[in-house]
Amino acid sequence: MRALVTRLDSFGDVLLAGPAVRAVAAHASHLTLLCGPRGESAARLLPGVDDVLVWEAPWEGVRPPPVDEAGIDDVVRRIREASYDTALVLTSFHQSPLPTALLLRMAGVRRIGADSTDHPGTLLDVRHRRLPGRHEAEAALDTALAMGFAPPRGDDGALRVLPVPDTATLTGNGPYVVVHPGASAPARAWSPERCAAAVQDLADAGHRVVVTGGPGEAALTRHVSGHTALDLGGRTEPRTLAGVLRNADALVSGNTGPAHLAAAVGTPVVSLFAPVVPAERWAPFGVPAVLLGDQFAKCADTRARHCPVPGHPCLDDVDPQDVVRAVRKLIEEQA
Repeated sequence: MRALVTRLDSFGDVLLAGPAVRAVAAHASHLTLLCGPRGESAARLLPGVDDVLVWEAPWEGVRPPPVDEAGIDDVVRRIREASYDTALVLTSFHQSPLPTALLLRMAGVRRIGADSTDHPGTLLDVRHRRLPGRHEAEAALDTALAMGFAPPRGDDGALRVLPVPDTATLTGNGPYVVVHPGASAPARAWSPERCAAAVQDLADAGHRVVVTGGPGEAALTRHVSGHTALDLGGRTEPRTLAGVLRNADALVSGNTGPAHLAAAVGTPVVSLFAPVVPAERWAPFGVPAVLLGDQFAKCADTRARHCPVPGHPCLDDVDPQDVVRAVRKLIEEQA
């Protein structure tokens, strides 16, 4: 059986699809993951994926591209030529799978399933409805199960990635804590000043600190690192970052992709979690975690990318010493 799984969102969203992907892969002779450009690097880290098809859909992302008939025709052609027997369409709780399902139906995919609030007409063969309060990783796996794709024996449903490299040449030997200050949505990030203070307080408490960030975050990581931490900003592509996180005592970050990557390599997370999306659906999954931030702030459930409340109090009222205590708690629990 040739199977297609689609998850068209960001890096972290694709990582959360991992348990469902493994469930489908256990029943398929070949599995392709269809994702957007922002999720491609995560897709290539997932066990069970035989190849990756990248397409930027006009209904996904913060700045989706215009509808392009030629581009749609091309992806439909590529899917049709691959002759998939079945497809699992994965989306977040607030998204509709039906545009993707229509695309797949046009491409001749024989059996399509998804979690859908909207009536699907003839677009879905299996219409699943998620249980209230399910984490996104659990909801995706539930949808795979509804299609008959049970996880392989011994699979615990945790997040997982392919083997990662030894990164001791980057981080040096000995224990360390990673601080990742950036986030794709400003509303989900702790202020640089608070991050810098936390780095200093962690160092004062005896922790060696490593600061990570993407290629466009060099100025941010340099500021947060100061003269105290090892600055790896822009020096860790996703697989390397997974190696850095795997060997860390803990990660301190907002609700962003690296938090899910830390969970996928088994590293505890201090999550500075802005309640613009619900923590029950998006918190670090399957690893010890401490959530910091006011989960009942006025911004709760707004899905805002920029904080709608002056002063960003849901996160910036968190004291750096709260982070030090949370890191200590996680380390002691793992001892």
